[in-house]
Amino acid sequence: MKFRAHETFFIRKGWLSKGMKYVKLRSDVFTAKDEKPMDILGIGSNMVSSLRYWLQAVGLTEEIKGEKGKRIQRLTDLGELIFEYDRYIEESGTLALLQYELAKNKEMATAWWFFFNEFSLSRFMQDDFVTALTAYIKEKGENSEKTGEKMPALRALNDDFNCIVGTYLSPQDEKNEKKNLKAAEYNITCPLSELHLLDMEKTSREKSFKKVSAKGVDPYIALSIIAAENEGKEEILLSDLRAKENSISKVLNLDVAALLDILSEIERRGEIKIIRTAGLDVIRLLDAKKSEEYMLMYYKNLDLKRG
Repeated sequence: MKFRAHETFFIRKGWLSKGMKYVKLRSDVFTAKDEKPMDILGIGSNMVSSLRYWLQAVGLTEEIKGEKGKRIQRLTDLGELIFEYDRYIEESGTLALLQYELAKNKEMATAWWFFFNEFSLSRFMQDDFVTALTAYIKEKGENSEKTGEKMPALRALNDDFNCIVGTYLSPQDEKNEKKNLKAAEYNITCPLSELHLLDMEKTSREKSFKKVSAKGVDPYIALSIIAAENEGKEEILLSDLRAKENSISKVLNLDVAALLDILSEIERRGEIKIIRTAGLDVIRLLDAKKSEEYMLMYYKNLDLKRG
């Protein structure tokens, strides 16, 4: 489990694009000795550490040992694909893919994984989340003497919650809460806020939050996520798409209606057949492809629309 590795910074617009660019240019961008990483990337030292973490947490890069044991980064297959087709992270489908990678990353982004996979409250406040996450950590025994791990500090869990809020809520969502913010500060947003997976509610005493179902998920992106979680299967239980860990419904917080709308559109395109039987509804992939193939279909379809 990992907590607060983001240095309290959520992903800023332009960060991931810049990170991929410099990882392509020099794999030791985050560990360079001849030139300071801050000077190469043009951001502060804490932000450099945060970007180094986020690139891995959303599946764009992986960090390995290079020559003489030096840590270097390289783009993953997903990173290479996005760098080629959507380098500036502008498409909603790209954001959904990054959200899937982040929400399933139990090891590097434990609080995000817990928020989407385990945390059951649809409306909640900060204390609700932190209390539930604390109980989960204790239950799993990751802080036991046998593993040598200690219980994370309460501050770290609170910082993770605040970073989750910053990830999915734009400053525009909070403008009524912070009327004195300068207009320029509203532009410090996380690209994933465009998925609108979180909303804020103001009561008379305090603010609370609610999870919101993703809207407008592209059929090929949905297929890519489904294929990634069900590799090698030609038939998939609808119940697995709803309740299975890291399923499309979990990572994008889809309710039943939204999921069925997406599946109906995929069926209309001839990619699946929805088979309804007594108590055992399944989808059948009519031409089962790998996750990466569906991603390519998405990006090539975008090119056709632009053309």
